[in-house]
Amino acid sequence: MNYTEALAYLYNRLPVFHQIGARAYKPGLETTLAFCNKLGNPQNSYPTIHVAGTNGKGSVSNMLAAILQTAGYKTGLYTSPHLKSFTERIRVNGVPASEAYIADFVEEYRSYIETINPSFFEVTVAMAFDYFRREKVDVAVIEVGLGGRLDSTNIITPVLSVITNIGKDHMRQLGDTLPQIAFEKAGIIKEGVPVVVSEKQEPSITEVFERKAREMKTAVHYGTDFGRVVTEPVQNGLLPLKIEKSNNVKYNNTTRISLDLAGNYQKKNVLGVLVAVDQLRELGWSVGQEHVEKALANVAAITGFRGRWTRLYDKPFTVADTAHNLPGFSETIQQFATIPSAQQHFVLGFVHDKDISSMLAILPGTGRYYFCAPSNMRALPPEELKKQAEIFGLTGNSYADVNEALEAALKEASPDDSIYVGGSTFVVADISDL
Repeated sequence: MNYTEALAYLYNRLPVFHQIGARAYKPGLETTLAFCNKLGNPQNSYPTIHVAGTNGKGSVSNMLAAILQTAGYKTGLYTSPHLKSFTERIRVNGVPASEAYIADFVEEYRSYIETINPSFFEVTVAMAFDYFRREKVDVAVIEVGLGGRLDSTNIITPVLSVITNIGKDHMRQLGDTLPQIAFEKAGIIKEGVPVVVSEKQEPSITEVFERKAREMKTAVHYGTDFGRVVTEPVQNGLLPLKIEKSNNVKYNNTTRISLDLAGNYQKKNVLGVLVAVDQLRELGWSVGQEHVEKALANVAAITGFRGRWTRLYDKPFTVADTAHNLPGFSETIQQFATIPSAQQHFVLGFVHDKDISSMLAILPGTGRYYFCAPSNMRALPPEELKKQAEIFGLTGNSYADVNEALEAALKEASPDDSIYVGGSTFVVADISDL
C-alpha cells in the first residue's frame, strides 16, 4: 500500500468529520484508548501540552511549538484539519510526517482498524502519538479536535493544559450555552496539571474552569494575569504588540513582540502563550526570552502554519483567513475594515451545516461579493449562498470554486482596493496560491 492508497482507504473506510460533519463525530475515549494500547501507549513516552478552545487553538498550538523548537526541544505538533496535505497534521520540528510512514502505518494496522471501526480522527490521533514516539520527540503539542472532554486527544496526561476561549460553535455536539461549551473544554484539565486560560470571559464561564480546577486540585492562570496588549499597525508583514505587564509576572520581561501571524485577534492568543511559557518555566523548562521573541516573529516559517490572516497579494491588498464562526469572523472583518481601500471585495464560501446568518449580518452592503463553495461534501452551493446573502443586502455573482471567484475579484479590483477571502477553512485550503 502506497501513500495515495492509504489515504483513499482512510477517507473511504472511515467517517470523516470535515467531509460529512456531525455524522462523523464520535465522542468518547474508548476506541482511541484501545488503539493506543495496541500501539503500546506511545502517548505516555514524552511530555505533552494540550490545547483546546473555540477559536485560536491552532494559532496557540503553533506558537507554543515554535517557541519550544526555537528553545532547542525536538517538538511534535498535532493539529487538524489540514489545509493542503494530510501530512501537515503531524509534524516534528515543522517537518510533516513522511508519506511512507503513513502508508506503512495504515498497512500494518489495517486489519485492526477493521476490527474496532474507529473514526478517521481516532486513527489520526493514534498515528500521531505513534509517530512522535518513533521520532523520539522531547515534547509534543496536541491540539484538541472538537470540544475536549470526549475528544480523542484527551487520553493524554499533559504537563500543561491550555484553553484559548469559549464561543458558540459546534453547538450540536457541545451544548447550546457558553457554560455548557466551557464544561466540555474544561474536560482537558487533569489532576495536578496547571491550566492556562487565554481570556478571562464572563463569570459563568470562569466559574466552570475554577470549579473543574478545584476538583482536579490545580490552579487556573489567565492570560489577563500577564497584562494588556496594545496592537500597532502591521509593519513589513509583522504585527507589533506593545505589552503592558501586570506586577505579578514572575519570569517574563516582554514588553514588545512582533508576530508574523498578523491578525489582530492574536493579541488575545499571545497573552495565553506568554502565561503558558511562564508556567513551563515554573516546571523547569528552559525557554529564554530570546527564544520567545524569535519564534513569535517566525511561526509560519518554523511550523509551516498558514491560513491565519495570510497576505496573498499587495496590490490589491488580498488576505485569506480561516475564521469560520461568528467570534473569529467578526474579528477578521473588523481588522479588514481598517485596511485603507477604495473598494472592498469579499470572496466567500461556507459549509451548509453552519448557521451563517450572523456572519452575513456583519458584512458591509457596500462590498462587492463573489460567492463560491469549498471542494467539500459539506459545501453550501454558491447559488444558495448568494440567495442567503441577498437577504442581508449583499449582492454579487456565484462561482464554482474559490480560485475562479478570486480571479474574478482580482480582475475587477483596482490596485487601491482590498480583497478578503474566507468563510471556511476549506475555502482557504482550496486557494491555489496559498
